[in-house]
Amino acid sequence: MFGRSDKPVPLAVKIVVSGGLGVGKTTFIGAISEIEPLDTEAAITQVSVGVDSLVGVENKTTTTVALDFGRITLDPSIVLYLFGTPGQDRFSFLWDDLVEGALGTIVIADTRRIEDSFPALDFFEERGTPFVLAVNHFDGAHHFDLDEVREALDLGDEVPVIALDARNRDSVRDILGALMDLVVQRRAGGAARRSWELAR
Repeated sequence: MFGRSDKPVPLAVKIVVSGGLGVGKTTFIGAISEIEPLDTEAAITQVSVGVDSLVGVENKTTTTVALDFGRITLDPSIVLYLFGTPGQDRFSFLWDDLVEGALGTIVIADTRRIEDSFPALDFFEERGTPFVLAVNHFDGAHHFDLDEVREALDLGDEVPVIALDARNRDSVRDILGALMDLVVQRRAGGAARRSWELAR
């Protein structure tokens, strides 16, 4: 006869990681996931010519065609499940399913292609989904002041705009912590706990 375990079941929290083509979504999830991330990277082929613009990311050879997935345990009571969206407009039909049930979103921006941020920002603003804008810094790219990025994207003060190095686990952890803080603020008065320090 099997006994019932007294071990508490952790709260599963869904987070979406979004943004344009080549902004670093797959890298972001891979930097923090405690499991081998699932990705649907495929080679960029002639099919993309004239459809997916690679201006500013000419060296990119693969792209996400469905989703990325990773997991990180915050503490024994909370587990984050990270879902990365594809960046190309032609795969945007997947976004509705990926955002279903999400607590919040990280929108990653690349200042070399800042205009590619608008589809994701518009999508999540229309749905009232809490989001943080993470400005990913690429080697050799000009670094803009975060206030300049906020102004260029016409974001209000209520949206956190934070510098990111998607390759760096600590930087990714800080972005996730900022999103959790935003969600807690939005749900002030609830029973949410602030225990967002990720295990190193």
